[in-house]
Amino acid sequence: MTDELEPRQDGVGRAWSVAGLLLAVADAMAVRFGAVTVRGELSGYMRAASGHCYFSLKDGQGNGAAIRCVMFRRQAAMLASPPRDGQQVELRGRLSIYEPRGELQLVVEALQPLGAGALYEEFLRLKARLAAQGWFDPARKRALPAHPRAVGVLTSASGAVWHDVVTTLRRRAPHVEVVLYPSLVQGAEAPAALQAALAQANARAEVDVILLCRGGGSLEDLWAFNDERVVLAVAQSALPVICGVGHETDVTLADWAADLRAPTPTAAAELVSPARDELLAALDGRAQWMIRRVHQRLESAVQQLDRAGLRLRDPRRQLQLQAERLLRLRQRLVAASNAQVLRTRQRRADLETRWQRAAGQMVQTQQHALRLRAARLAALDPRAVLARGYAWVEGADGRPILSVAQLSTGQAVRAVWQDGAARATVTDIEAGARDTGPARGSD
Repeated sequence: MTDELEPRQDGVGRAWSVAGLLLAVADAMAVRFGAVTVRGELSGYMRAASGHCYFSLKDGQGNGAAIRCVMFRRQAAMLASPPRDGQQVELRGRLSIYEPRGELQLVVEALQPLGAGALYEEFLRLKARLAAQGWFDPARKRALPAHPRAVGVLTSASGAVWHDVVTTLRRRAPHVEVVLYPSLVQGAEAPAALQAALAQANARAEVDVILLCRGGGSLEDLWAFNDERVVLAVAQSALPVICGVGHETDVTLADWAADLRAPTPTAAAELVSPARDELLAALDGRAQWMIRRVHQRLESAVQQLDRAGLRLRDPRRQLQLQAERLLRLRQRLVAASNAQVLRTRQRRADLETRWQRAAGQMVQTQQHALRLRAARLAALDPRAVLARGYAWVEGADGRPILSVAQLSTGQAVRAVWQDGAARATVTDIEAGARDTGPARGSD
């Protein structure tokens, strides 16, 4: 590193080097201020691929004062949510000098949101009012042409956006005509210029769709696309409008009013232009499909013609086929009749077997019942009683004498035993006699 002081040409004293002066100023600020806390409005917030965040902090009183800020990756990773342009924040950090450009910057160590900035609040109010009037209604959105013949691009003629859009369209759809409608896209005069360019495009009616494009920037840089005149011109356009303003995270009121929002200008060009190679591949696939279908139809027709020719050329073949069919039907009829006869015979044999089995069971049941009744009848046979030594006494009329009350002295009775009978005359009656031996008073 060079010395902080270098000898002057005139030999009087020593002069500061640029690096030395910046270092001295940085040291003086570090001693004088140390850690500082400052409030203001975020502007131009951007997070780089490295993870570091770069933005400006504007004075909240609207006097134009601003300071460049940087928040390194480690501190940015602790943010609860990404900050947005126009947001009121309170920053805590330390002042430093960015030596490559000699700029004063604030190295932010902590960021605390305080609320929306004035510009962002105006954005929200205008959005709510236009939405209530129905300008953002999805029912107003129109379908984009699938294959536009001409595309209008409304952007700055000197910006990189026009080059990017044209390059994308030429690469994807070189057959599509591209028409530029130049306009200012930033500054106080931009809204009127954008409105006039939209009116010109609709009046000329030479394109099928309009791309409203601009590169990225802060909320202030994109404010022309939040102007009510531009928003209404987009919503009332007779031609469909695709809005590709800013980066993917940037949203303007023109995006809400357009028929379709694209995250970037290049994406807008891709949305409106189907890739030529893809279209050619689709056409080639459709042609191949049609060729296959034609071949299939021709092959089917040839086969039908061959079959018809065979039938027409040899009628005997048709008669032979009919004879073979009749023979098969006859065989099926005979087989079916034989099968029916066999089933009938088998069923009759089954019924006969069942009848014989049932008749045998019935005879056995009747024989068993008969044996039971015979046993009961034998048990009731009086001769069985006589066989045990008892006698049967009956009067002259043959009626049984069941009690001594039916007897009288001198009465003739007949006693019957198992092996014979005898006649007797009653000579004496003993009433109430029990088991007194053979009857007395009989001849």
